[in-house]
Amino acid sequence: MNTPSYSVSDFGVTKYGEKASKITLNGAGGVVLEVSDYGGKVVRLFTADRDGKMKDVVVGFDSPAGWDNGDAYWGCIIGRYGNRIKDGVFTMDGQTYKLPALNNAPGGIGCNLHGGARGWNAYVWAFEPFVNGSDVGVVFKHVSPDGDEGFPGKVEIKVTYTLTADNVWRVDYEAVPDKKTPINMTQHVYFNFKGESGGTIEDHIFTIPAAVYNPTDKGQIPTGEMRKVDGTPFDFRNGMRIGERINEPDPDLEIGKGYDHNWWLDGEGLKKAAHLSCPLNGRALEVWTTEPCLQVYTANWASYDQRGKGGEHLSFRCGIALETQHAPDSPNRPEWPTTFVEAGETYRSTTEFRFLVEK
Repeated sequence: MNTPSYSVSDFGVTKYGEKASKITLNGAGGVVLEVSDYGGKVVRLFTADRDGKMKDVVVGFDSPAGWDNGDAYWGCIIGRYGNRIKDGVFTMDGQTYKLPALNNAPGGIGCNLHGGARGWNAYVWAFEPFVNGSDVGVVFKHVSPDGDEGFPGKVEIKVTYTLTADNVWRVDYEAVPDKKTPINMTQHVYFNFKGESGGTIEDHIFTIPAAVYNPTDKGQIPTGEMRKVDGTPFDFRNGMRIGERINEPDPDLEIGKGYDHNWWLDGEGLKKAAHLSCPLNGRALEVWTTEPCLQVYTANWASYDQRGKGGEHLSFRCGIALETQHAPDSPNRPEWPTTFVEAGETYRSTTEFRFLVEK
């Protein structure tokens, strides 16, 4: 077992003129996690293969400019509301709120995505690294003002990243609003166990213990239907290669050019949400969460024109995001678990990424 430790270094300046830092967490079990205070971004994450070889298995960039000039969400803390809100509109206690930023428009239909034009991913947070016994981690803090991107209420947020001796990366979210408001936080890390320049993740084996998913409209908003996965390309209950059915002529797959859908998880409390593995090298991952849902996105809009760390070209489907969360557009779906948090109430959520090696 290694001695857990951390170090802090400069990470450049964001397009908003804020100075960013990078925190490197050296876990007792061998996993190394590099993150930034710029939206909690995961810069690198090193895990071992079946031969003990370490490799960076997340998609990201070498500096804030990579996020600022391209897709802003790779590996970030997402809030105030993760995923999409239809038309950027929701009603709460009889009052309608119109969010000013329709910052995403799949199918030409606008919506509010991941908190708006400048979500919580695009701020430099206060941070404090720590070592606690065999754990190492960092606590991030941020305050979102009342009216931030049109959302009501000031929110005080704390997100803790912990790396354990068992090679678990645990993310604990806490948020307290001073007015009732929707909150739905997640982590938008993209995994590729061959490395970000290793091509697509279509050869990875994926399992979701979920019997129901949400079809979407052309704007990628759930229609409200709770569709059984039986007989569809969305049935991953027994494990399936990601690419096995991703290109089938299924209307839901055609809308998003692949998987970009919400599954409803079975069970209560901290429960298993997914298993991901790469047969080529034995790297594997279990995702456990207290959230009711998992949004799976297979980087269907990534392109060769984008360059990741070391100037490497990214590729179509170069990673998979496993976003633990409440369902998209929940503020407009009172029949689903609520995302509204009362004034003074503490929003809490936990997700664990448990890294494994398989023979």
